[in-house]
Amino acid sequence: MKILHTADWHIGQLFHEYDRTHEHQQFLNWLVLTLQIEQIDVLLISGDVFDISNPSATSIKMFYTFLNQATKANPDLQIIITAGNHDSASRLESPKPLLESSNVHIIGLVEKDVAGNIDYEKLLVPIHDASKNVKIWCLAIPFLRMGDYPNVLNCTNPYTEGVTMLYKEAFEYAVSNQQDGQTIIAMGHLHTHHAEISDMDKTERLIMGGVECIPATAFHPDIKYVALGHIHKAQRIGGKEHIRYSGSPLPMSFSEINYKHQVIVFELDSEVNNLKSVEIPVFVPLQRVPLIPKPLHEVIALLEQLPNIDDNSKATPYLEVRVLLDGPEPALRHKIETALTGKKVRLAKIDVKYPESTQHTTEFITQEKLSELQPLDVFNKVYKSRYSDDVPPIIMQLFKQVANEVNQTGE
Repeated sequence: MKILHTADWHIGQLFHEYDRTHEHQQFLNWLVLTLQIEQIDVLLISGDVFDISNPSATSIKMFYTFLNQATKANPDLQIIITAGNHDSASRLESPKPLLESSNVHIIGLVEKDVAGNIDYEKLLVPIHDASKNVKIWCLAIPFLRMGDYPNVLNCTNPYTEGVTMLYKEAFEYAVSNQQDGQTIIAMGHLHTHHAEISDMDKTERLIMGGVECIPATAFHPDIKYVALGHIHKAQRIGGKEHIRYSGSPLPMSFSEINYKHQVIVFELDSEVNNLKSVEIPVFVPLQRVPLIPKPLHEVIALLEQLPNIDDNSKATPYLEVRVLLDGPEPALRHKIETALTGKKVRLAKIDVKYPESTQHTTEFITQEKLSELQPLDVFNKVYKSRYSDDVPPIIMQLFKQVANEVNQTGE
């Protein structure tokens, strides 16, 4: 059987406040065509279908239109979708009874009985061959929140050991259903040890508080393929060809400017064969001007050389402008936007860099010391830490004027 693995679509996502509906639609159109060209039997979508838990009507319609088009183009296609941390598990699952009649299986929730035992039957999806015989058992594990995984007593890391225990018990349940000639695969939406993360992954990890990682050993060696989501960069894990992140189909940050997004395609009989990545076209390019930060006057000159808006040869790229400044530049955005008037770009980000400080020591200020500092002292320290220079006299004069006005108002 031929399987395609993808994840982290984030339908509805804004890229630096720009709507990406057209990009997502282009990707889904490409995916429908790819499913036909590659003659895919099974589509695995490992979480984060949507970018937010309460997606817009447009995003929902786009997703279900894709499911309709994909299954119409290939009536025998089987689709398994798991919820990610961005998805609402219950909302994603809500049309489940209707979709299962079309061989579309959505797993969002980890259901338990009255005693608190996980119902592993609900997490095990049978995959059938052309003769309608079960050929593969899929452990369709969604993103696991606190309370979803078993509580392991006397452990040092409840999350890591709990998730590892869930995969162990789910595999054992699948083995109890397994018959000769059947194989087992798994899905997951989680962060594994040593996974290489992108800038967007770093930001999300900070927001989530640094969720613990799962070792590759959590997946039993007899699981033939592990289709992972959550990390946006495609990669194999633990040196294992069969444990993989497919990565996101669209760029999530300018750090991915030269990165080739992809889906993973492979054949599965008793073992994985002919595994390959299929590159996804870039629907809206990313552009950096300049490639490394330069002084503002040089950047403005480069921006003025960009193609005009009447150039219809390519899609309008997202632009990151990279500027090297010696100090504050209040009119920075206005100057850049003026230089870009009539240019065929969408200004998405201005990346400002300042000269690195020659002083590498960090001063730690206690609560007691902080209370002794005057506003002028704090302003001095913040300015120097950011711009690696003393406050210019004119700015110091303005700050003192504001401080005096605030003090007078307070009186």
